[in-house]
Amino acid sequence: MLSSQKRRVVVTGIGIVSPLGLTRETTWSNILEGKSGIEKITLFDATECSVHIAGEVKNFDATRPLAEPLYPRGKEHAPLTHAVMPKEAKRMDRFIHLALNAAVEAYQDSGLDHYRDQFSPTTIGVNIGVGMGGLPLIEETHNTLRDKGFKRITPFFIPQVIPNLAAGHTSIMLNTQNTNYCSVSACASSAHAIGESYRIIQRGDSDLMIAGGAESVVCALGVGGFAAMRALSTRNEEPHRASRPWDEGRDGFVLGEGSAVLILEEMEFAKKRGAKIYGEIVGYGATSDAFHITQPLEDGSGGYRAMEIALKESGLAPTEISYINAHGTSTPLGDVQEARAVAKLFPDSKNLHVSSTKSMTGHLLGAAGAIESAFSLLAIRDSVVPPTINLDKLDPDCAATGIDFTANRAVKKPVAAAMSNSFGFGGTNVSLVFKKWNKT
Repeated sequence: MLSSQKRRVVVTGIGIVSPLGLTRETTWSNILEGKSGIEKITLFDATECSVHIAGEVKNFDATRPLAEPLYPRGKEHAPLTHAVMPKEAKRMDRFIHLALNAAVEAYQDSGLDHYRDQFSPTTIGVNIGVGMGGLPLIEETHNTLRDKGFKRITPFFIPQVIPNLAAGHTSIMLNTQNTNYCSVSACASSAHAIGESYRIIQRGDSDLMIAGGAESVVCALGVGGFAAMRALSTRNEEPHRASRPWDEGRDGFVLGEGSAVLILEEMEFAKKRGAKIYGEIVGYGATSDAFHITQPLEDGSGGYRAMEIALKESGLAPTEISYINAHGTSTPLGDVQEARAVAKLFPDSKNLHVSSTKSMTGHLLGAAGAIESAFSLLAIRDSVVPPTINLDKLDPDCAATGIDFTANRAVKKPVAAAMSNSFGFGGTNVSLVFKKWNKT
């Protein structure tokens, strides 16, 4: 399986569970319509907190049965009938529930289940990036310890909450026996997971990777912690209008939760089985600011270098990038610095649209890079750029860049190639480039 040449990598499956829907197509439809998934918090009592809003996944039943059974271990073994079996649900925190449902949708979408007898489980791996892990259950278990003592701590506590168990459960569920790990790099976690999975296939260490991210920390500690940093929007009376990247009135990001998972395949393998191909991954750039734990470099040069590296590897000219799904969190500092970095790398931006889908989903933290990569691929598939909603009055510093931030309405246009940016605490930066797959 090892090769001295870099192999090409395509995306053949996408699964999404988000504040805008429980499936890929429902979420994407709501994104294109410019709907917001931000509402009042229901997962805990936020009355005493300064922040009362978040992007929660609504009406989510982790244990709902699959429409059709899957056979990742072959027809001679018992089928997979649920992403999360009801008797197992209490042994996992919510971020794992979200990850498993997104992973199953991506796996179903890829059609791989029909070909499991044609490849060994040792050729497929998993990397599900998670930024914070099972914070809600850590909070709950601490309260149990405080109120009832050590003997009331469940023996399932540790595997309920450690970040890599999203990948671990996915590997067990879908019978993958190659790489199994979890990228943890704050808000860049799942972008790193996709990028590193791309590298694994490129160099021949695996033929297929299940890559993405999951996050669910809408709890008192999660919201309270970010609120204490003054990082979150307090536009509590207008939840749908609270996340407003590049707008002059932005006052912080909105916390979201969810999961997105991609199926990555070596191109020749995908072609041989006649797979549906969303697009090809052609560039991955990863850098560090080496500056500050929460603030980006003032000139945005860390993010700029990540974009530059990814663009160079792609072999594309700047003018060939049709769309950038920006990190665009709706924070006063980060939005301007990213805009300046984009303008520097793409000085001739006549064909370029930039948008932040966080205006609709909120910020999914460790899952952000995965869901935004999925949106980039769907933009390529459908020849449409999703909007940045709530962009009513463009920040003058952002306006000075001359960038089209795709305000409030989706734009129909050919999208030959797209870039997705993810930046995180600790000064970590990731850019991924996807392009339309050319059968020739």
